Amino acid sequence: MFGTQQRGVNAYAKVGLETGIVSASPHKLIVMLYDGALVAVLSAQMHMNSGNIPEKGKSISKAIQIIDNGLRASLDKEAGGQIAEGLDALYEYMSARLLAANIRNDLAMLEEVQRLLTDLRETWNAIGATPAAMPGADLKRMPSLASA
Repeated sequence: MFGTQQRGVNAYAKVGLETGIVSASPHKLIVMLYDGALVAVLSAQMHMNSGNIPEKGKSISKAIQIIDNGLRASLDKEAGGQIAEGLDALYEYMSARLLAANIRNDLAMLEEVQRLLTDLRETWNAIGATPAAMPGADLKRMPSLASA
């Protein structure tokens, strides 16, 4: 009558995600995009291993959408210069590899994209952890960093 418990859990999770998105910094939003793409790629790997072709295709499509419509679309090529151009080319490569992995049912291609996304996510997190990237960071109060 009132729905399943799973539907309630999903609704609660959706509200939590939407709240996180609204309150997230631009840096955190990129991390969330990397996380979403990684989850989709891992899901595709799981479905590929189990032989669930329709779900594998859905997961790969989701990863491609996140990469193309999230990560690539967020690049500012004017302000980002060569770095943004390089990331754009890498995102295009990853999307092409995901498409080929789907067509060929190639787990190695999915693993390659997973490694690339993981490396980019870790690098992005490292950038966000630097004092210059933190709002209100004052290097004068951090003598070990100010003298470096």
